[in-house]
Amino acid sequence: MLADSVRSELYRLSRNRMAVFWSALFVPLLFVVGGAAFHLITKSKMAEVSGDLAPGAAASIAVTNLGQDLVQGAGIVANGAVLVFMLIGAATLYAGDYRWETWRLISARNSRLNLILGKVGAFKVLTLTAMVVFLIAGLVFSMSGALINGNSITFSFDGGDAADFGLLLLLGYIRIIQYAMVALLTAVLTRSLLATLFVPVVLGFGQSLLGGPGLAILQWEPTAWQSQLLLPGLAFDALKAMVTAGVGAPPAPDGLMLKAIVSLALWLLVPLAGAIAWFNRQDLSKE
Repeated sequence: MLADSVRSELYRLSRNRMAVFWSALFVPLLFVVGGAAFHLITKSKMAEVSGDLAPGAAASIAVTNLGQDLVQGAGIVANGAVLVFMLIGAATLYAGDYRWETWRLISARNSRLNLILGKVGAFKVLTLTAMVVFLIAGLVFSMSGALINGNSITFSFDGGDAADFGLLLLLGYIRIIQYAMVALLTAVLTRSLLATLFVPVVLGFGQSLLGGPGLAILQWEPTAWQSQLLLPGLAFDALKAMVTAGVGAPPAPDGLMLKAIVSLALWLLVPLAGAIAWFNRQDLSKE
């Protein structure tokens, strides 16, 4: 059953504490420690110019709104560092049985479809865990800054903020899963742990180059179909910009939302379908 496969993969992943640490905990921990150092350095610099601030201006910057910081944290939960380090968990789940030649031990206990989907389900749980830890780290970052700088702490979170928060979290979740789908397909095709780690990074780097100077060289508009379909990161950024656009912001170009959604959907489903199709044809008797 699929539920048994997910539980099995989660148990095996939980026993690999280093993979869990590097995937879900390292970036938030670095964020907190680096944030504290950043606030201390900023405070020392601001002390040199604090006498030049008018009383009203000093009061206006001495407030930390945790509600707004929570929304901002949801907007960066799928940042580049998180994507790269989440590949450690993805490689452990997707390529670990090739690395340790254990497929032949577990493939007789469940269907191949359930085995693959169980790994995907376990990675989704890992992703949700990493996102929650990152959001908590963001709040700790904000509160440490408030305590170090002597700011007052407030929490303002209305219905609009809740909608933005939920949509940004959903987009970040989809982006992380989509990025890891490339790792899944790579693991099945190459049976290599290192390839599973590095191919998505190389592909993402190449897409970032294409999304920067590449579009100008090719004379492609960022909102064109080919740009959105080839660059899921660009599609993600477009959808995120639509969510965070304030009142009075210019409307998004016609059809951009559809293009971005189709792009992310294809980058989610095509690698998954390819991995399942190839995995069903593999000889696992020696794996």
